[in-house]
Amino acid sequence: MTSAVSSLLDLPLLSGGLPLAISLAGLAAAVLLAWPRDRRWWRREVPLVVGVAAAGAGATALLLNVVWRPFPDTLPARLFVWAGVAAAALLAAGLHLARRGRLFRLLAVPATVLVLATCGVKINAIYGYYPTTREALGISVANAVDLAQVPRPAAHVVGLAGWRPPPNLPQRGGIAEVQIPGTTSGFSARSGIVYLPPAALVPDAPRLPVLVLIAGSPGGPRDWLTAGRLVDVMDRFAAAHHGIAPVVVVPDATGERFANPLCMDSRRGNAETYLRRDVPDWAKRTLNVDPDPSRWAIAGFSYGGTCALQLAVRAPEVYPTFLDIGGQDEPSISTREQTIRELFDGDAARFHAVNPLDLLATRRYDGTSGTVVVGSDEGADVPRAKRLAEVATASGMRVRFLVLPGGHSWTVATAGLQLALPDIADRAGIPPSTSG
Repeated sequence: MTSAVSSLLDLPLLSGGLPLAISLAGLAAAVLLAWPRDRRWWRREVPLVVGVAAAGAGATALLLNVVWRPFPDTLPARLFVWAGVAAAALLAAGLHLARRGRLFRLLAVPATVLVLATCGVKINAIYGYYPTTREALGISVANAVDLAQVPRPAAHVVGLAGWRPPPNLPQRGGIAEVQIPGTTSGFSARSGIVYLPPAALVPDAPRLPVLVLIAGSPGGPRDWLTAGRLVDVMDRFAAAHHGIAPVVVVPDATGERFANPLCMDSRRGNAETYLRRDVPDWAKRTLNVDPDPSRWAIAGFSYGGTCALQLAVRAPEVYPTFLDIGGQDEPSISTREQTIRELFDGDAARFHAVNPLDLLATRRYDGTSGTVVVGSDEGADVPRAKRLAEVATASGMRVRFLVLPGGHSWTVATAGLQLALPDIADRAGIPPSTSG
C-alpha cells in the first residue's frame, strides 16, 4: 500500500477537513433537493416530506427508547434528528425523480447520497465509532497471528522484572480471532479477539498479565479493534515497556449483536459464568499468561463497563481490578420494575442479591481497585457515576473517578483505556515505563 493511499485511509472522520467538506457538500445537496418548483411544492409536498420524516423519527425514538428498549442505554435525540434528515432527503429525492426533468433527476441521486453521507458523519460523531476512513471501510492494519504459530512458553517461568527483550522483538503486537467455548456455562458466544503484545510473540516470553475487555450492546468484540483502536493503544503502551503489556482477551459477552443478557446468569444465557469461569479457564489453558488472579483485570465500555463492575463485585477473586467506562450502576433492560419482572420473575430480592450497589453497601472489597470513567456530556449519568465511585470507595475499594470530555462515545472509551492502563499495569506487576 502506497504512502498516499495510506494517508487517505488514515484521514480522521471525527474532526478536521474531511467531515467538514462532507458536511458542506451535504448542505449544498440539501438545498438542491429543496429547490422550489411551484407553490404546490412548498404548500403541500415540503410539509408532507418534513412531517412524514419527523413522525417516523419520533416513532422510532419512542419505540427504541420507551417501548422496546433493546439497548441498555437511551439513544440520544441527535441520532433521531439526523435519521429524520436522511429520511426527508430520500422522500424529497423520490418526489423529484417522479416529477422533475431528466437533468434534475440525474442530480437528485448524488445529492441524496451526499445528504446521507452527511447524516452518517454526524451520527458517527455522536459515538466516535469510525475514527478514520480505514475503519469505516473495514481495512484493518492489525497484525493477524495464528495462536498455533506463537512460540511456546519456556520450560522455566520468566518473571516480568527479569525479562529482557531479544533483538528480534516485533514492534507491534498481534491479533488473533479465537473461539472461547462455554464449557461450564453453556453460553453460546461468537468469536472473540486476543491481543498479544510483542513480548508474547518471541521465544522464552514471560508469563503476562491479562486484561479481559468487553464491548457494548449492540456490538461485538471487533468493536474494540475498529472503534476502540485497541491495537494502537496497546502497542503504544508496549513500546514504552520493552514490549511488555497485558494480553488482552476480548470475549463475546452478549451472544448476539443486539442481545442484552445483563452480564449475569438468566434465561437469556449464563453470561456471568462464561466470563467468570470459561474465559479465564480457556486463557490459562491456551495462552502463556500469569494464572495469579492478582494479575487479572476486567474492563469495558457501556454494557461492557456495566459487566466489568458486576464481575468486580460478584467475582473479586477472579477480577480484583476493573475499569468501568460509561457503564450503568445496575443491570437493566429498561426500568428497574421491568427488569425485575422480566429477568427475576418479579422477585426483587433476587435482583438486589446481584445488584452492584447493594453488594457494595453490604460487603467489603478491600483488595479491589478500579477506575470509573464517564463522559462530561452524559448528563445525569455523571452524578450517577460519581455516586457509584463513592459507594465503591466506602466499601474498601481503591477507586479513581474520571470525567473525560465528550459523550457516550468510543472516543471517551479509548481515552479511558489509555488513562487506566498504567494503573492496571502497576497492579499486574508490569515494571514502570522504560521508554526513557
